[in-house]
Amino acid sequence: MTTAHDTWPLDHTFPSSSGTIRWAALGPADAPPVVLVHGTPFSSYVWRDIARALTREHHVYVWDLAGYGASEMRDGQDVSLAAQGRVLAELLDHWGLERPAVLAHDFGGCVALRAHLLHGAHYDRLALVDPVALAPWGSPTYRLLGAHSDVFGQLPPRLHEVLVREYVSSASHRGLHPAVLDRLVAPWCTDEGKPAFYRQIEQNDQRYTDEIQGRYGELDLPVLICWGTEDTWIPVERGHELAGTIPGAELRLIEGAGHLVQEDAPAELTAELDHFLRSHFPRTAR
Repeated sequence: MTTAHDTWPLDHTFPSSSGTIRWAALGPADAPPVVLVHGTPFSSYVWRDIARALTREHHVYVWDLAGYGASEMRDGQDVSLAAQGRVLAELLDHWGLERPAVLAHDFGGCVALRAHLLHGAHYDRLALVDPVALAPWGSPTYRLLGAHSDVFGQLPPRLHEVLVREYVSSASHRGLHPAVLDRLVAPWCTDEGKPAFYRQIEQNDQRYTDEIQGRYGELDLPVLICWGTEDTWIPVERGHELAGTIPGAELRLIEGAGHLVQEDAPAELTAELDHFLRSHFPRTAR
């Protein structure tokens, strides 16, 4: 169970093309590698329970996207989905991972897909959890914040915090533990975090999925798609649509979970991901 004292230290740094990245590796170094990619407006903290569960048989890499969580936040920083895809490819090279399994949530799905399709990153297999992958996307709130980031960026700190807390909370169907909500909101409420919150929204738009959406049929690796049935950010119908565009993709629905499946149904999601990682997929058959 998560407590207010739950620790999640990212004890390594990497000087990426979009700023310093904080990351950590968990589990036995000689075990098969798994890379976890978070989405917005979250951090790798949302993967903590699943990451720890997977360390029984895997070497698990976690990292905060550029401009998110514990990673560097600064004025003028490129934190777009285009930049994040490049950074993931850079990290895989830095880690010396030639073909890891990749598990990606929300914007992380687009990041992982862009790194693979545009930057030559190779994966053993790919799991997408409620990913941003198909147009159109962006909740009404997200589009409003992006269109008026200059206005919202002038909110007093307390009002900004209330906005972020409400926004993050809406990703869960079952409700977030108060300590978890505090942890997810905190990085956006510092002097650097407040402008970073609006920066990442302002910089992202649909063109980053438009550039790759027509290429999903090229994916030649095992793909699992997991989707919370109560996702109000990206409806479950998109899961069915996405599965239809990727050859051989499997869709697994997580009942009663909202967009933030890792928090709403960690045991169910872990079971699906663990089974996927254990499954044998003959390469000659794909």
